[in-house]
Amino acid sequence: MEMATVRFTPHLRRFFDLPDAHDVQAGTVSELVEMLDAAWPGLGFYVTDERGRLRKHVTIWIDGERVRDREELGDALGPDSEVHILQALSGG
Repeated sequence: MEMATVRFTPHLRRFFDLPDAHDVQAGTVSELVEMLDAAWPGLGFYVTDERGRLRKHVTIWIDGERVRDREELGDALGPDSEVHILQALSGG
C-alpha cells in the first residue's frame, strides 16, 4: 500500500517531537492535518487557525506545488505524494 510522505522542517521539529518524514494515508490536506494532530497534539492548531484555515505564515506544498485551497484544505494527495509543511520566518 502506497502512502504520501510528509516532510517536516527543523523549525517544526523544535516544537514537536517529529521525525524528518512521516508516511500517511490521507486523501486531502484537511485529512492530513487531522491525522498529524492526532499523532502530535497541537500540530494541527500550529498550522491552522481556529477556523481550520491554513495560517498566514504557513504553506504546504504537494509534489512541488503550493496548495491552492488555504481555507477548506481540500487539495488532494496522491498515494505517493511528497508533502512539505513550511512556515515563513519574519523579523528584522
